[in-house]
Amino acid sequence: MEKEIEIDIYQQRLNERLEKLQKCQKDKKVGSCFKCEKLLNCQIRDEYVQALYQSMSKGKVGGFEF
Repeated sequence: MEKEIEIDIYQQRLNERLEKLQKCQKDKKVGSCFKCEKLLNCQIRDEYVQALYQSMSKGKVGGFEF
């Protein structure tokens, strides 16, 4: 049961970061972060990428390949 809770936390965090990212894109009227001038220095995008990685690796360090 504890394992399921951990997985849900990672998925929940990812969903929250995705919503924040999509809101930012909508506010800036861009369909992709690649069209935004802040692409390389964007905390919102960085948080989303990190949450995505954590959700895929379920918090384990190393051994994850794209």
